Amino acid sequence: MKPAVLVHGHRGARAVYSENTVAGFSYAIEAGADARELDVLVTRDGAVVVTHDPHINPEICTGPPAGVAVRDLTLAQLREYDCGSLVNPRFPQQQRVPGARIPTLTEVLALGADNAVRFDIEIKSFPDRPELTPPPEEFAGLVLDEIRSHRLESRVVVQSFDFRTLHAMHRLAPEIQLAALWEGQARPFVEAARSAEACIASPHFSLVTAEQVKAAHAASLEVVPWTANTPEDWQMLIACGVDGIITDDPAGLIAYLKSAQA
Repeated sequence: MKPAVLVHGHRGARAVYSENTVAGFSYAIEAGADARELDVLVTRDGAVVVTHDPHINPEICTGPPAGVAVRDLTLAQLREYDCGSLVNPRFPQQQRVPGARIPTLTEVLALGADNAVRFDIEIKSFPDRPELTPPPEEFAGLVLDEIRSHRLESRVVVQSFDFRTLHAMHRLAPEIQLAALWEGQARPFVEAARSAEACIASPHFSLVTAEQVKAAHAASLEVVPWTANTPEDWQMLIACGVDGIITDDPAGLIAYLKSAQA
């Protein structure tokens, strides 16, 4: 029986494998996650790549000099970094994936060819550092081209903290589902989602309340918070009635949901 709460694997399955790697996304599929959450940036030569940090992070990648902006590198230069040999210090149980490279978006979307798993694509954008990404309209167009080339329009959610990118995607492809991400100060879920033209409210999990979820559902919105990793937090979110949970440990959440249904 399909669980009432859908499981979204954050950056693949960051608690188990190096984040935003093909190995992590493949593991999330095998574990039974309903969706894979991933982050995208764009290289100097226009390749859409799956990585979270706008600069090469020395905690998780080795190779040429760290700290270089992804936007300043070509795809070939980016491929010189090994982002699987180190264990993220926040997740000491991670399994290493030596030689793992930062994948392209097309490589990750290709993993959906023989299954029904969904993709949550977060467009990384930094309004105060515009040199780190293409302008919102251009960025949205590049991502949309990849989605359409894989014919995944019905299995994709595009999300962002920068609502300009969501407005741009809505103008280009109103059929694509959008999710409004935010953290920090509490705000009404309905107001946040509506201001982004989104059908999904995606706040930090600490901002979730039963009243906010109820109001969102009354407005025909879904609520998918991020990133909850403990049974205590999962229990709280389930009790509040959320539609999905973004987690670094999709296998753990799946097991928890099964035990709760038993």
